[in-house]
Amino acid sequence: MNRILIIVAALSIPAMAQTPQQGQANPLSAWLRNAFTGNRNNIMRAAERMPEENYGMRPGAQQEVRTYGQQVTHAAIYNFLWCSQAKGEKNPDPGNLDKLTSKAEIIKITNESFTYCDSAYNALTDASGSEIIEITQESGRQRRIPRMGLLAQNYGHNNEVYGSLVVYLRMKNIVPRAPEPPAAEKR
Repeated sequence: MNRILIIVAALSIPAMAQTPQQGQANPLSAWLRNAFTGNRNNIMRAAERMPEENYGMRPGAQQEVRTYGQQVTHAAIYNFLWCSQAKGEKNPDPGNLDKLTSKAEIIKITNESFTYCDSAYNALTDASGSEIIEITQESGRQRRIPRMGLLAQNYGHNNEVYGSLVVYLRMKNIVPRAPEPPAAEKR
């Protein structure tokens, strides 16, 4: 249990570094938007770092364990589902995402799912986040939840997916997050 708390705390540090300024309007939604952007960047960097030949890798022999590529598309599936519900729109998921195998296709659809979610997080205010919306869970059961609660669930789920991706990357001796070059080197 202590390890889980340490992992959660470590994953939260980048998001906490992006805390809204004192007195800023909508501090809760601003924090969540920044946190979502941070985990989006982590997942997309992790997707890029894994070589294509390892996208079919499973961490064990069990077929019910997702491949690396399926882990990445799992984030896309739930981005589409939960962000469409937060926006009150039909789910744009084209279906069969868990069947994609090429790195290029997986990265493309996952990036599209994050782009789709951007408008849900960008439109979020503390007031709109407090609005109760009705969603349909995967089981078909209806549930009422604050909009911000659903988007926070999406953010937390993406952190869980990223944590799984890190394990796969480490199994292949790949550092999950490459250090960004200093700004002077980017020019």
